[in-house]
Formats: sequence, C-alpha cells, structure tokens
Amino acid sequence: MSKKRVGVLRFPGTNCDWDVWNAVKELGAEPQWLWHQDQFAPSEYESFIIPGGFSYGDYLRSGALAARSPVMDSLREAASKGFPIFGICNGFQILCEAQLLPGVLLRNIERRFVDKMIRMKIENPHSRFGSTLKKGQEVNMPVAHADGRFHIAENDLKALQDNNQIFCTYQNNHNGSAGNIAGVMNKSKNVVAMMPHPERALHSWMGSSDGRNFF
Repeated sequence: MSKKRVGVLRFPGTNCDWDVWNAVKELGAEPQWLWHQDQFAPSEYESFIIPGGFSYGDYLRSGALAARSPVMDSLREAASKGFPIFGICNGFQILCEAQLLPGVLLRNIERRFVDKMIRMKIENPHSRFGSTLKKGQEVNMPVAHADGRFHIAENDLKALQDNNQIFCTYQNNHNGSAGNIAGVMNKSKNVVAMMPHPERALHSWMGSSDGRNFF
C-alpha cells in the first residue's frame, strides 16, 4: 500500500517546516513540499499542513501576506473539495487571514511572546488530525507565539459553540483568547488549526509525546 501524500506548505520565513516534515514522515505518511509560488492539483495529495513560523517576517499582520500567496489559491480549491487541512500556529493565522477559518489572531493580552508548555482540552475531535483523541481529553502541548489571542465577535463565538467548531481550548488561558480557544474548525470540519505545536511534542524527552496524536 502506498503512503499517504501530505502537502506541507512553505513560505519565506516558515521555520517549523522541517519539524512538521519529520513528524509526518516518522508517523508513516509521505510529506511533499509546496512552495509559496506553487500551484498544485489537490487530488495528488491526501491532506495538507501549514506549519508555524514567521511567514514573510510577520509584516503587516501575522499570516496576511502568506494568505495572498499563489499556493493559497490551490489550497482554497482543496478546502472547497473537502480535503483535510491542518494549520499550526502561523498556519492558524494564515488560514484565518485567508478566510478559510473564522476569527483572527491578535497580540497576546500581555503583549509578550509566550514560549512554554500548556495544558489543552479537546472540545471536538477532528476526523483526520487528532482522530484518536476523545472529547474532553486533556493533552500537554508547547506554545510559542506573540500573536496567539483568538478574537471573534460574540455572536460568531456562539455560532462556533453551537456548530461544534471549537477544536481545543486552553486550560489556563495565557493569551486572553475568546472562549479560551486554542483551535477551531470551519463549518465543513475539514479545515482545522490550533496555536500549540504538536510537532514539538512527539517524544517524552521533548516534555510530552501527546503531539503524535495529531499526525
């Protein structure tokens, strides 16, 4: 049986790309690079991941320039056709800026870069990324972000709750996110993203191996 091909998007400034590549490969799939200027046929891949980093140096707003890159036109097509798409940290920001996910990521409430291990709860498991996790299960994850505060209008927050679009929440809301949100899904549930870094939690020596569940 051939391995599942996972498209890993890269932008100028992406710095978690090799971590994601190695995680995908270690856990049995075949990663393939997709550069920011690429156009691709979604049918050539099983799923897609946008890693973390500082795409385009986080100029303007985090993820704003990457969201307008040529490769995102193909990713929008993949999203419309129901392909699974996973954004991590800056990938979350990019997906929000591309309007493939609701809300926006703002500067942390204390206006500081946060780099630490946090505890996170799965609110609604995703069918592809984290499918082995159970509703209500808690996991340990590292975070590393300055613009990680999820913001959304109150009415739209209620819609996320009613539609079971909240993927995961912080147990200790370190960045001031609305509804303690650490990750969300789109209405179709094929696009999902979160601020914590599962690729940095693959082995116990990293502080947690809970990240393996997301790949």
